[in-house]
Amino acid sequence: MQDMQNGDSPQEVNQVGDTEDPSKFLGDIIGAPVVVKLNSDIVFRGTLQSVDGYMNISLERCREVDHNNKVVRDYGEAFVRGNNVIYICLDDGSV
Repeated sequence: MQDMQNGDSPQEVNQVGDTEDPSKFLGDIIGAPVVVKLNSDIVFRGTLQSVDGYMNISLERCREVDHNNKVVRDYGEAFVRGNNVIYICLDDGSV
């Protein structure tokens, strides 16, 4: 693996996975259970229904959970504005 030098773009460094476009991953997980963390530390779990280029997210069976995975509120369907999202990951029950 090559070290990045100041001024190098990520495309110039051959690191597997570092330059992949996240839209393919997000498209592949439509219909799957996901965890969405917001910049306000709120965590949602639900089924990903759609995501757009701004990372606006539509969830079904959406519920807000606390740090102990206890359900705080059940929203059913929810729309999350993309500029609030820190990450989206598949829900394997461990987050």
